[in-house]
Amino acid sequence: MTELKLPDYSDVAAAAERIAGYANKTPVMTSRTVDDEFGANVFFKCENFQRMGAFKFRGAMNALRQFTPEQRASGVVAFSSGNHAQAIALSAKLLGIPATIVMPHDAPAAKVAATKGYGGNVVIYDRYTEDREQIGRDLAAKHGLTLIPPYDHPHVLAGQGTAVKELIEETGPLDVLFVCLGGGGLLSGSALAARHLSPECVIYGVEPEEGNDGQQSFRTGQIVHIDTPKTIADGAQTQHLGQYTFPLIQQNVNDILTVSDSELIAAMKFMAERMKIVAEPTGCLGFAAARARKEELKGKKIGIIISGGNVDISCYSTFLASK
Repeated sequence: MTELKLPDYSDVAAAAERIAGYANKTPVMTSRTVDDEFGANVFFKCENFQRMGAFKFRGAMNALRQFTPEQRASGVVAFSSGNHAQAIALSAKLLGIPATIVMPHDAPAAKVAATKGYGGNVVIYDRYTEDREQIGRDLAAKHGLTLIPPYDHPHVLAGQGTAVKELIEETGPLDVLFVCLGGGGLLSGSALAARHLSPECVIYGVEPEEGNDGQQSFRTGQIVHIDTPKTIADGAQTQHLGQYTFPLIQQNVNDILTVSDSELIAAMKFMAERMKIVAEPTGCLGFAAARARKEELKGKKIGIIISGGNVDISCYSTFLASK
């Protein structure tokens, strides 16, 4: 069996050059209220202001920019609960590549509408009874498409790492970094960037309590598969880490933390009320975990990734109105 070649920081640096002119350099924001609450310096990398509203654009564009002329002509297929779907659809539109996107029947309506609006041909499936990965493979084989998965792909995860590259280049070395965790594309890429640019930084991945496959995998040393988790963090409803993301997380991440849906809602409310930031539930994972551990973070320089802001408005209003 051929040994898997894992990406390294040079791939993240190359991705940054490749997506320049396409991806936004998103803002790094601070809050005096948060700094006072934590007794620390907290920096938010706001990927909710990325094109299509999430970090996923970075990895999608990095992957599609490396297509051969034949691949570009045939088209791309992807499967996603929403953000990777939009990222592939928009990247493909900008590059003139046909895109087919496999999305779950219960994906946020705003994400489905945006994916279609970017020109993606959406194929709906039931995430609780059907296998999206198999559907994607079947479509690729039948129509000669190139499959770009949402996280377990070297070009995708290298592109995602450019967010933390930008963050640390702006803030300087960090003491602690909190990164959302679903399938591990953002976390593994971010860890490559952080380990190179801020070697002593403590790196935490954060996932929902009901979907802690990453934490179980990290603890046991092997990839753990779980049933599709029921959580409001729809971007983290993954069932397992990947063959690329898991070893990179093992090598570079200090620990995997979890937060409850109620903690996500509290973080979402805080960001809306005090920071005027719209963040989707998955995007709040890092901040929620940091708030739960603020006593041990006093005096630290902290980076938090807000992964995206693509939340359905009706759901968002319900979250904000909840007690």
